[in-house]
Amino acid sequence: MSRRDLAEFSALTFDCYGTLIDWETGIWDALQPLLMANPGCKVGRAEGLAAFAESESAEQLAHPDTLYPGILAAVHRAIAARFGLDTDAALDETFGASVGHWPAFPDTAGALRRLKARYRLAILSNVDRAGIAASNRKLGVEFDAVCTAQDIGSYKPDPRNFAYLIEHLAGLGIAAGEILHTAQSLHHDHVPARAAGLANAWIDRQGLSRGGDWGATAPVDDMPEFDFIFPTLGAMADAAGL
Repeated sequence: MSRRDLAEFSALTFDCYGTLIDWETGIWDALQPLLMANPGCKVGRAEGLAAFAESESAEQLAHPDTLYPGILAAVHRAIAARFGLDTDAALDETFGASVGHWPAFPDTAGALRRLKARYRLAILSNVDRAGIAASNRKLGVEFDAVCTAQDIGSYKPDPRNFAYLIEHLAGLGIAAGEILHTAQSLHHDHVPARAAGLANAWIDRQGLSRGGDWGATAPVDDMPEFDFIFPTLGAMADAAGL
């Protein structure tokens, strides 16, 4: 890691799902109707989340113009097919509409309120506007900017998403050098953020740096560099002295 100070930055940009919202719990809970509809199913949480990671990345790459509920519905069908489970349109669509039910991490709202005292806050998310609006009600702060895949027309890790974020924040008077991109996912966020020239803070909620697993996030072949690593967003707020 580089020897930098959190006080160098004026804006924090966040991935939402996996960083602020506990998407793994949300995903696993939303898969339960499928598993219950298939008695005797032996799919465990780790298997289910790994299948989600693989299918989500493939769907987003193949269908960048599809809104996230449609991506999730297709992922649900792919997961069912992978494990030989029976599904139907209603189950697929219910899973697709589940984002608003995914819970925030317990530390998220309090940490964001503390960070808001010093930083301008923004979100760069792979969901649609309706999904982020539903999740936003759990986050406890007003963000200075929210950029979604629906606004951009592509999904992270496409470099267009980070170019859009940087240009959008420049319009608010925030230079790229003032931004600290803060996220959990190496695949969706840290690799492309570093390629875009942004400083980065890894919220390593899965403990991957200490030998944890990839969960619902697609793995990367090469670890990117990090300016900061924190186990939780609360720990980041503590380190900022807030």
